[in-house]
Amino acid sequence: MSSSEPAADVEKNQTVVDDAHPATKDETVTSVEYSKQGRFRNFLDSFKKKDMSEYEGLGLTDAEIAARATADAPLNRSLKNRHLQMIAIGGSIGTGLFVGSGNSFRTGGPAAVLIGFSLVGTMLFNTVHSLGELAVRYPVSGSFSTYSTRFIDPAWGFAMGWNYALQWLVVFPLELVAASLTIGFWSSDGTAAATVNPDAWVALFYVMIALINLFGVRGYGEAEFVFSIIKVVAVVGFIILGIVINCGGGPNEGYIGGRYWHDPGAFSHGFKGVISVFVNAAFAFAGTELVGLASAETENPRRHLPRATKQVFWRICLFYIVALSVVGLLVPYDDPNLIGSSSSDASASPFVIAVKRAGIKGLPSVINVVILIAVLSVGNSAVFGCSRTLAALGAQRQAPKIFAYIDRRGRPIIGIAVTLTFGLICFLAGSDKQGEVFDWLLAFSGLSSVVTWGSVCLCHVRYRRGMKVQGISTDVLPFKSALGVPGAMYGAGLNFLIICLQFWVALAPVGTDKPDVENFFKNYLTVPIVLAFFIPWKIWHRTSFVRAKDMDLTTGVRELDVDKLIRENKEERERIKSKGILYRIYHFWC
Repeated sequence: MSSSEPAADVEKNQTVVDDAHPATKDETVTSVEYSKQGRFRNFLDSFKKKDMSEYEGLGLTDAEIAARATADAPLNRSLKNRHLQMIAIGGSIGTGLFVGSGNSFRTGGPAAVLIGFSLVGTMLFNTVHSLGELAVRYPVSGSFSTYSTRFIDPAWGFAMGWNYALQWLVVFPLELVAASLTIGFWSSDGTAAATVNPDAWVALFYVMIALINLFGVRGYGEAEFVFSIIKVVAVVGFIILGIVINCGGGPNEGYIGGRYWHDPGAFSHGFKGVISVFVNAAFAFAGTELVGLASAETENPRRHLPRATKQVFWRICLFYIVALSVVGLLVPYDDPNLIGSSSSDASASPFVIAVKRAGIKGLPSVINVVILIAVLSVGNSAVFGCSRTLAALGAQRQAPKIFAYIDRRGRPIIGIAVTLTFGLICFLAGSDKQGEVFDWLLAFSGLSSVVTWGSVCLCHVRYRRGMKVQGISTDVLPFKSALGVPGAMYGAGLNFLIICLQFWVALAPVGTDKPDVENFFKNYLTVPIVLAFFIPWKIWHRTSFVRAKDMDLTTGVRELDVDKLIRENKEERERIKSKGILYRIYHFWC
């Protein structure tokens, strides 16, 4: 749909978007009509694929068909505010924070960890705000690839969609392998659980995650709500405990203070060590953007998404920066447990090491249970993220059409089936190559999030440019990014810088100046994969860069009464201004 399409057609399209979801009144009437046909007939009809041929006779371009297809995706809008809040606060807290940060301390040191995570955190703050602005305005299926297709280039949208789908496709078995490795933490204690074949635990976790996702988006939301509460409580509890230990409250050590920042020091490998932290930080923050992906399945995106977007600030500050600052005070970067363990080993978790050094018995096992829950949470998110992205790719004709199949309960059942099938790789956990399997799966997803975040920022810049050229005021935006276009440009620039600097570290690893081919591909495999998707599609389909004046800025917008929207936004701003300074500060950040 072009921006010049008559308003009547826009409203007609909007009706299709709203009627695709069970929350609307019209669908209640429709369901009554269906019931007259008989339950068995309705059961059979519920498995029919949504017919998109209605768009083919309208003279639309492929980009316009893709926009309508993703806007009309009949996903079930049942995610509530409490689900989004917990997904935003604790959704991506997983192995990246609890285990992967150990590798960051080893190669960079405590100061490098704070610098690396803080810089990536500021970039991510702007990225998520850019995504929030787009997602509240266009709560469509497969938001990342869809926005790239509409505002940048269909070929880039194709590459971004498959980049994101493959990221979660490999993260799912990766997290299940990590879960089996986490169970192995108790092997030194002779616990019976650690003597069982790892594949037995993998099978249990696999079935658990599969069942959760077969309950649809509501099942995913409820599971993440519980998982996130546990993770948030654990991190807050560790921060309090860490402060007590640092002040001399532990049985083994007295007052610690900043001792380990002086000996062995704040940096372990200088500038290169700082750079090496970036990718680990990106992996730790991966999943933050799931709030935007869930917009198409949110009950009231205009009301709930802005607040969920703002919650990212608190997660960055409290759950990452503060927690890692405490860890850096309690664990020196040359601790034998950090040096002697692999990045996939739960015993290498700096959180576990900090409690062990303090001499607190029993608590390391409790932290390991939290790590296990975090692993399962990320695995659950992987199935959700991959299946929804595959469905959007299928709807945009950038993947086999069968992927666009969504059943009557709003589940992208083919995407879920593909993700679960590929996840069977996780049963390699029972082999003696489980560590190698973990490393190569990690290689596929290492820089994927960085590429996705950079693309989101670029989409926001291009979108604002399109609004300016087409004469659309920003007053129609229900939610605006805190730092606007400058923030998006900063996010895009920093993401590009991280990719460039990582090339150097991947080619010549920390601790050596000699090129290492295997290390290069383990740390830089994402970039050639993205180019392998982008270049052939660009050449074969001869796609062109989307010009600002040609952007489709209408399809997928749920609120078409512009005057009413502007009036409501103005009244909201005046209401906030009438409050005190403390409330205004709270509203800005929360």
